[in-house]
Amino acid sequence: MSGYEGVLPIHKPAGFTSHDVVAKARGMLKMKRIGHTGTLDPQVTGVLPLCLGRATRVVEYMQEMPKEYEATLVLGIATDTEDMTGSITERAEHIEVSKEQVLEVLEQFVGTISQVPPMFSALKQDGKRLYELAREGKTVERKSREVTIHQLELMSFDPQGPNPTISFRALCSKGTYIRTLCVDIGKALGVPACMSELKRTMSAGIPLARCLTFEEVEACVQNGTLNQYLIPVDQAISHLASHQVIPEKVKAALQGQRLSGSAVQPEVKSEEPIRLYGPDERFLGIFHRERETGAIAAIKVFLPED
Repeated sequence: MSGYEGVLPIHKPAGFTSHDVVAKARGMLKMKRIGHTGTLDPQVTGVLPLCLGRATRVVEYMQEMPKEYEATLVLGIATDTEDMTGSITERAEHIEVSKEQVLEVLEQFVGTISQVPPMFSALKQDGKRLYELAREGKTVERKSREVTIHQLELMSFDPQGPNPTISFRALCSKGTYIRTLCVDIGKALGVPACMSELKRTMSAGIPLARCLTFEEVEACVQNGTLNQYLIPVDQAISHLASHQVIPEKVKAALQGQRLSGSAVQPEVKSEEPIRLYGPDERFLGIFHRERETGAIAAIKVFLPED
């Protein structure tokens, strides 16, 4: 079994599911304990962080962080999948939309918005994934849910031809469907729309520029340099506040014992998870402050050798 531990940022190519990427990485790295941090559709490219070894224990914390995408939508065409892989359900001709209208509409989607998940999605309803029902020709009512669009920036607008295109960059919360956002932007402009292209440019704070292709991973494995590209577990969750335990309580922390608030510096004031370190800056694990007692309790401990 390989001794790799940390987060390996992969530049996912088109044509691979997220599970395919994990399977390929298992083969290249000769290790089983690998998990990904958020599903990407097969045709979508970009950032897919893989958690290796004990890093799989922080997947849920990495998934909470905003994600950034670059997308292109086509006006005048609607499909059953909300992207160009589906069957066309509606067409519109002679579309007249100005750049000013596009900018105005994009502004309306910044903030907390409500989305109805697409039928062609991996969400489960009554024990079945929505895309399985969709393939059976069924459409079921889906509950709308709130997501947050932190930033929405127009990258380019091409009004020429029968099907104008809009390209934009979106920084959004987890659970945001960019396909659905494309459709909703079209609706706000008064025309059918669907997504034609999508690239994830950041996930869990990791930019595309930091990602490795399969070929680069293979080369690094061959020449023994892969470790220098792995993101350490604690760095991968750097959005969690950093605190330090006093020297005499390091052992207690590693044993998962509750610590008094005074044993941790600076003082922990919220109940949010924190990263806890020893005086030697060694990462000890994820802890949190208990509301009732004020004690600092372990959520996940990272022993020196696990």
